[in-house]
Formats: sequence, C-alpha cells, structure tokens
Amino acid sequence: MKRLTLIALAALVSACSVVKYSFTGTSIQPDVKTITIPYVEYKAMRVNPSLSNDLTEALQDKFRKLTSLEQVDVDGDLELVCEVTGYDVKATAVTADEVAAQNRLTVTVKAEFSNRKYPEDDVSKSFSAYEDFDATQSLDAVEATLCETIIDKLVEDIFNATVAQW
Repeated sequence: MKRLTLIALAALVSACSVVKYSFTGTSIQPDVKTITIPYVEYKAMRVNPSLSNDLTEALQDKFRKLTSLEQVDVDGDLELVCEVTGYDVKATAVTADEVAAQNRLTVTVKAEFSNRKYPEDDVSKSFSAYEDFDATQSLDAVEATLCETIIDKLVEDIFNATVAQW
C-alpha cells in the first residue's frame, strides 16, 4: 500500500511540474523566461499626455513585481502590446433640471498578448475601467487621481487575463 501511495504521489508531482505556479496566482510554463512590454500607444480622440507613459510603467512594474520574467526590449517569449483606444467623459447622473450631477471618466485599452512558445495562451481583448466624479469638479482638477485608480484597475485586469489566465 505504501508503495502504491508513493507511486501515485510521484505521478502527481511530475504532472504538476508542467506549469509553474506562484503565490501571485500566475501560471507561466517553466521554459518561458522573458517578456516584452513596449510603450503603450495612444489612439484615443481625447488626449491625456501622460496616460501612455503611466500605463506602460504600471504594466512593466506589475510584471516585474509579480513574475520572475526578465523584461527585454524585443523578441520576448511573451509580448504584451497595448494601445489606449478610448478616453471619454460622459454624464452618468442628471438632476431634475437636466444638469449633470455626476460624470464618468472611462479609459479603454486594447491588449494583444502573444506567447511565442504556447500560442494557445494568446489573448486579444479590450479592457475598460472607469471612475465617477462630481460634475461640480472640472476634469482637470480630478484627472490625475482618477487616472491613477483607472490604471490600477486596467493593469490588474490585463495581468489576470494574460499570465494569471482568469
């Protein structure tokens, strides 16, 4: 009986070693060592001059902190190419006088994730995140804070959809 248990345990351990798991929730195969995350392009109609840079840095930081992947400029085993495709402000709540009471800033990012070693893990998807703000405030007054929160949400969603595969 002990021998059978040892054989079953050995088979389980060897089967589990195919995919590398970590405490951060990532599932990256052991032979995947590098990632390329180029500068996030900005293609939205409304302009936020710092959003591309802030989003690029946040994505690179997230992958650096939560994976053991080496970040390389070109030809990584993994590649994450993103572009900001939407940056919009719209009224979400209207008063009885038909005046906006709340506005919503929404940022949309298109992400193309390629796994050169395991193409079945490729992901092409758009992600959106938003934050509401009081209509009595100008976008200029709250934009930096809103974008910081929105970037955090987008980076978490992109990370989970690519290497955490949620």
